[in-house]
Amino acid sequence: MDARAFLGLVQQSETTFSLSVIPQLTTSGGFLFGGAGLGAGIAALETVSQRRCTWATAQYLSYAKRDEHVQIDVTVAVSGSSVTQARAVCRVDDREVLTVNAALGDRDFAASGQFVTMPAVVSPSESRPRTLRAAHANSIMEALDMRIAKGRDLDELDGTPGDGQTIMWVRIKSLVDGIDAAALGILGDFVPMAAGQALGLRAGGNSLDNTIRFAHLVPTDWVMLDIQIESVQRGFAHGTIQMFAEDGTLLATASQSCIARKWKN
Repeated sequence: MDARAFLGLVQQSETTFSLSVIPQLTTSGGFLFGGAGLGAGIAALETVSQRRCTWATAQYLSYAKRDEHVQIDVTVAVSGSSVTQARAVCRVDDREVLTVNAALGDRDFAASGQFVTMPAVVSPSESRPRTLRAAHANSIMEALDMRIAKGRDLDELDGTPGDGQTIMWVRIKSLVDGIDAAALGILGDFVPMAAGQALGLRAGGNSLDNTIRFAHLVPTDWVMLDIQIESVQRGFAHGTIQMFAEDGTLLATASQSCIARKWKN
């Protein structure tokens, strides 16, 4: 299974796609997980443009609830010799849920380099599984294997602030065809969880946006999420994520803002 199959993305026409909001794509609140929406938009944009995504940004406008059907319409604004600029608008009936803008393409350039280093932490097999809340049952969290390399368990969130850094190994359990841009879009939506870790509170949030920038995609089973919360102010949390393959290759970076909320249970 690849990320497109995991998402259940169906192509309806040359530029139109759809997906059903099934439990494995939802949050504990029963609506479409932000990363799943971004991942679906990326997959649709790559299919239409026939080019690899360079960066994509999603603005989350409304909620797609469980059992609703999302239509994704792709518009190519500019298609140059090496770069396509396009957007994917996701709707439930007449309600716009999220918009994904992206640039896609590859260019010949002689020089390349990686200038950040993966943190030295224990391997996925040595990291402890993330403890899920009861509210996470029947949600996307059950479709993910998450291991905490740096962070606190639920019973350790005692209100004491941390340093803002959470490091977690993640993989999509049913994904067997490798990590692609859509899969990284799904996995790059954990700033809300890390906000609770930074504050030392049983808290998370609702995503307002997510921007992902792709570096070098290589085969990997696990993806390391090195999450840094920079600020929680005025009821909003802001953070960044660096995503690494197991061999230390930087796959992508992401930045995100969310509405900070304490968990009800």
